[in-house]
Amino acid sequence: MSNPSIDAARLLDRINALGAIGRDAEGRLVRLAASDADKLGRDRFVSWLEDAGLEVAVDRIGNVFGIWRPDGAGDMRPLMLGSHIDTVINAGIYDGCYGVLSGLEVIQTLKDDGFTPLRPMVVAAFTNEEGVRYAPDMLGSLVYVGGLDVDAALATGGTDGTVLGDELQRIDYAGAHEPGFMTPYAYIELHIEQGPVLEREGIPVGAVQNLQGISWQKVTIDGDANHAGTTPISMRRDAGYAAARVVTFLRERAKASNTPTVATVGCMGFEPNAINVIPSRATFTIDLRDPDDDRLKEEEAALAAFLEKIAAEEQVDVSVERLARFEPVTFDHRIVELVEKAARDRGLACRRMTSGAGHDAQMIARIAPAAMIFVPSVGGISHNPKEHTADEDLVAGANILLDVVRQLATKDS
Repeated sequence: MSNPSIDAARLLDRINALGAIGRDAEGRLVRLAASDADKLGRDRFVSWLEDAGLEVAVDRIGNVFGIWRPDGAGDMRPLMLGSHIDTVINAGIYDGCYGVLSGLEVIQTLKDDGFTPLRPMVVAAFTNEEGVRYAPDMLGSLVYVGGLDVDAALATGGTDGTVLGDELQRIDYAGAHEPGFMTPYAYIELHIEQGPVLEREGIPVGAVQNLQGISWQKVTIDGDANHAGTTPISMRRDAGYAAARVVTFLRERAKASNTPTVATVGCMGFEPNAINVIPSRATFTIDLRDPDDDRLKEEEAALAAFLEKIAAEEQVDVSVERLARFEPVTFDHRIVELVEKAARDRGLACRRMTSGAGHDAQMIARIAPAAMIFVPSVGGISHNPKEHTADEDLVAGANILLDVVRQLATKDS
């Protein structure tokens, strides 16, 4: 049996071609889930699946699959590869897309080489991983594993007033298959790190052994609007100031901790949002993350206690809405070890890692053994047009994926 490598030029050309789809008038890459730009990206991906001779399937939540059913594979559970192709606003070209296109490249390389797996192989592009237009993020894979009812997900309203199910119908990606129609034998997701560790340490491959838990909350603080010049500080019910105290509390608590806990306030709005009016309402989001669920619960409890304190001290009303809560994930140790072995066999350094970002792999891990492979992100930058990974690192990661897939695709149990 030969030991092939992926077609580097084909992979890199596809990454760049997909990265050119969804540019707005300012040249920004904006390919939000179920948008016109997303349709164009999906159409291009499907054309590549068809060129590779794969069966194309779309489920009701819009997840797209390219399936290779070799002779003799029968009804065995498939080995699944994948990620997503939707983007944030003003995105880079690698996040998610690299994993999807590498999965396709691996399958196409194995087909071209005459490799015969014992089980079907699938590359998946999951819907709305980013969660920019529709919440929560990782929605397509969450629905796929039964974590969210498909009809409820299809009824989700977007930030632009659209409804996800209607938009999937409009762009012709409301499929007939029920989510979860294939239960994977295993799932592997290749991804850029989106952080600085691999580049800083000069290591080309990360074997991702676990993934942080994520807690998203929306906080609303209500006070009283009043004149900015005539109202004494001591007599104010200032929702803006109360919100600022929460932001400061989160930052200082995280800085003082010797744990990997992180906290982020990513969205904030004031009402009436006038320069000379004390804010009557502040609305903001809080993102808490930690790889240990007990610690994450401690941070949630500390936040809740501080919000009670703020309400009493500032004489404001505080309400909290839970947006999303995902527990930490430990990936399959056997697949992690296969990643490490593949790196050694290719003469590449490798280290075990924790993913700080959420990924579709954490959802699929609920129903099948799963793991991830990371390659370096230059400067640790992602969700940004400056997002970049060197071509040699992209190719190296895809070859590691290829080698791991060859091992898993020949296992009969």
